[in-house]
Amino acid sequence: MSVTCIAVDDEPLALALLCTFIEQTPFLKLVGRYGSGVEALKGLHELTEPVDLAFLDIQMQELTGLELARVLGQQAVPPRVIFTTAFPQYALEGYKVDALDYLVKPFNYEEFLRAANKARAYAELSHASHEAAAPATAAEEEHIFLKVEYQLVRVSLSDILYVEGLKDYVKVHLKSTPRALLSLMSLRAMEEKLPARRFLRIHRSFIVALDKIEAVRRLTVQIGTETIPVGEQYKEAFAQFLSRWT
Repeated sequence: MSVTCIAVDDEPLALALLCTFIEQTPFLKLVGRYGSGVEALKGLHELTEPVDLAFLDIQMQELTGLELARVLGQQAVPPRVIFTTAFPQYALEGYKVDALDYLVKPFNYEEFLRAANKARAYAELSHASHEAAAPATAAEEEHIFLKVEYQLVRVSLSDILYVEGLKDYVKVHLKSTPRALLSLMSLRAMEEKLPARRFLRIHRSFIVALDKIEAVRRLTVQIGTETIPVGEQYKEAFAQFLSRWT
């Protein structure tokens, strides 16, 4: 499949090289090249097709690549971001905006292609997940996809024990492995992914799989060896579940 992309860099030579690499990569389709973050924002409004991937320089005047990435992240379907930078110390900041990869200048085509292949793999998996989700039927609610360490991971709903919220991340505890999955998303966003008939939020920090509850003790539930509290604002919803459960 073709991955539509834009290139943004305020250094003309760097932008030219980046566009050359994109244009010689068969699965990439360059739909916009911009010499600044501000120019990119204006240009994106004029594009007639969605952008899957953005190559962004970090150090730019007026609007930095990090700032532009945050703006793009507010779109309904945000593009993935690959940063191009001469300053590798920005890696941590880039991780906070969910960057797919980093290219440290000067980089060659082999390094560029390695990052581009990550974007293609992500796009293909994302496309497959959207196809699997339509039309919606009971059988198609058996799994979700989570972004885990720069890849999209398929998780079976029946394997989930409970989900724990940790600031900007969720920790998904599974029946099949003691190692939980860590995904960069809010607990609210995770709650929206999970079918309400099978999962219930019982605390500001916890969502539980209803069929994995083994015991209820006052305002706690037992799942395996874990005792999970029921939060004050979730008592009513929990009481409704409890009336059906008993």
